[in-house]
Amino acid sequence: MLLSDKYQFLTNYFTEALNIKNRAFPQSLLFYGNDFDAQYTLANEIARLLNCKFNKNDDCQCLNCKWIREHSHPAVLTISRLDNKPEDDDSKTVISIKQSQMIKEMLLSDSEFHRVFIFCDKDDNEKILGLNQFNFQAETANSLLKIIEEPQPRITFIFLTRYVEDLLSTIVSRSQCFFVPSFKKAKSDYDCIEGIFTNYYNFERQNLFQISQKLNDLTKEYTAAEILEGIQNYILELLKANPSNGKFLKDIHYVEEAMLQLRIGIKTVNIFDNLCLKIID
Repeated sequence: MLLSDKYQFLTNYFTEALNIKNRAFPQSLLFYGNDFDAQYTLANEIARLLNCKFNKNDDCQCLNCKWIREHSHPAVLTISRLDNKPEDDDSKTVISIKQSQMIKEMLLSDSEFHRVFIFCDKDDNEKILGLNQFNFQAETANSLLKIIEEPQPRITFIFLTRYVEDLLSTIVSRSQCFFVPSFKKAKSDYDCIEGIFTNYYNFERQNLFQISQKLNDLTKEYTAAEILEGIQNYILELLKANPSNGKFLKDIHYVEEAMLQLRIGIKTVNIFDNLCLKIID
């Protein structure tokens, strides 16, 4: 299925925006939702449309379109904690100030292309993830504000995240925000936590540290990431059956925070303690 078929409204919107004469394309876009692969694909498609030299069709084979499909275009850059780091940048867990400075230096020179910077996160297996307060910290975000709020021609920033609230409000206020729906079939595998965490909403608060210990003991059989994913899948199933229950939606957010804590190296015992404290009433 073509991207234009899956995201007809979004692709039509951006195509029309490109076709309006004497109208500058937005300097900053923010995509949010659960499907980061879809967000990243859409961001690259926008970069392709901005740089296509021919008819902008899905099957265009101009050099710019080929480069962007191959993720090798010199003016379309992914900015993450793993991608496009200056040689002297030894940061491993965040988009850094040095990356921000690198972008500013790049923009001092002219380019024949429409330059697109796609900001996201990645895990160690190169899986696309969203920005948040841990991997895209206020100092770095603030350092980009001037070049975002004082638009230069033929430059676009695109930010990918799960929730709008996960980004600095000053970035959000300077961006056009679009929800990107997911067409993936949601996972429902939570066997690893069944019998320990099911019906957690009925647990007594005085038992929460016992539950946390049981979850931590599971790390002898499963990775902490698998356990947290199992908890998330279980709560998602509860939310489907109870879509008006605000607790389940809030608890999913707490699990996502726990996943972030895991990735920045916090001990699993502390992660499970904090999670249980937040979601066991």
